[in-house]
Amino acid sequence: MSVVKSPLSQADLKTVGEALRGALVDLVDLALVAKQVHWNVVGPRFRSIHLQLDEVVATARQHSDTVAERASAIGVTPDGRAATVASQSAIAAAPDGWIKDVDAVQTLVDGLAAVIGRMRERIDVTAEPDPVSQDILIGLTADLEKHAWMFQAESV
Repeated sequence: MSVVKSPLSQADLKTVGEALRGALVDLVDLALVAKQVHWNVVGPRFRSIHLQLDEVVATARQHSDTVAERASAIGVTPDGRAATVASQSAIAAAPDGWIKDVDAVQTLVDGLAAVIGRMRERIDVTAEPDPVSQDILIGLTADLEKHAWMFQAESV
């Protein structure tokens, strides 16, 4: 049952709802992984990477709220619960313990690549049924790709 009447057909709502729910899961986990790495990074580039990780967290949190609110607006309940995130995220778990700066960078390079790949798939599937949701996914993917570029530049 939905308390919000969707402007989309049932078929389109299913497609777009799955895309938005998946995007939310990946964004919530990206924020968690980046924060975990942020707390545990060590090494000569500690400060710059530490600050860069907070930028990723802020981006992921901002976009997760936008995605969740878009889902609600079209009649899809957002699901950012820990169990859902843990079982459906594309991101590998953050390493345990202290994380060397080079490993922290690689963790983010890999995590961002996984999320961006899935976001691009979501962009494709939402093009026809809901260009509004697609636009949100395009904007957040552009921001994630900027972070990916910056972390890749750190890894050379």
